[in-house]
Amino acid sequence: MPELRVAQRSLQVSAASNLLDNLLAGGINVPYSCRAGSCHACLVRCVAGELLDAKPEALDEARREQGWRLACQCRVVADVQVEVFDPQRDGAPAVIHSCDWLSSDVLRLRLTPQRPLRYSAGQHMQLWTENGLARPYSLASIPGDDPWLEFHIDCRRNGAFATAARDFQPGASLRLGDLRGASLHYEADWQARPLWLLAAGTGLAPLYAVLREALRQEHQGAIRLLHMAREPAEHYLADELQALARVYPQLQVEQVVAADLPAALAELRLVSRQTIALLCGHPDNVETCARRLYLLGLPRNQVFADVFLPHAR
Repeated sequence: MPELRVAQRSLQVSAASNLLDNLLAGGINVPYSCRAGSCHACLVRCVAGELLDAKPEALDEARREQGWRLACQCRVVADVQVEVFDPQRDGAPAVIHSCDWLSSDVLRLRLTPQRPLRYSAGQHMQLWTENGLARPYSLASIPGDDPWLEFHIDCRRNGAFATAARDFQPGASLRLGDLRGASLHYEADWQARPLWLLAAGTGLAPLYAVLREALRQEHQGAIRLLHMAREPAEHYLADELQALARVYPQLQVEQVVAADLPAALAELRLVSRQTIALLCGHPDNVETCARRLYLLGLPRNQVFADVFLPHAR
């Protein structure tokens, strides 16, 4: 049986067994969320030996060369030693600039990193509290224009991080974990093409950033943003979006409640096969929208999606 070493502990594990499962079974505190290699919550560093990695492309080359792996995607096939991501040692420090409620359940969190951070609209990153709670969130800010990093935290569900976030105060410290390049982005050569942004819930956060990035780059094609929510009160940022629509005539903003989503999607008409579509939110909503776009004849390579997976525990 392979030996798995973590700090001063040694675990005997079954050959080809999942690293994350072994760590949790051994009482090692490793945060995790999606178990699909998307959220990057379960980062560990392989310091001796090697792991069988089912999804090596999930991390960039620089991270992999440093030994970082995603525990949920790795199997233990031989003796190996790993270090769990330590936010105090491996994370970047940040201070809470402000936090305010955009709706009864959506908290806008703005952080000031203590060191400059390079990122792109649509990316997401891991946030850590000082007592070790971690959760990935999408950036709603855009580099250059915003002096802070902005996140929209859905506090409707009683997850550990969201519960802690309700008590966040300006001036408190957080740690920034892995910055992830997401499917959602804006490319300069899309400038003349129609752009559809379909968001559900706080899936609006990265698409709000992508929208602002597109407008900053003087996007000329029509832009249609559709925000889906359970009820009208959950259409946060409605005033900000309508203000943008008044300034930019090519932008059309629509708010739809869940009960009216099928009818709203049925009314979508593809005016150009050059349309680019970006989707973000709960997997069910993303799948519903993606299916409609497929039926409309939009090529799959012009549809970019990012799903907000429910917490695995």
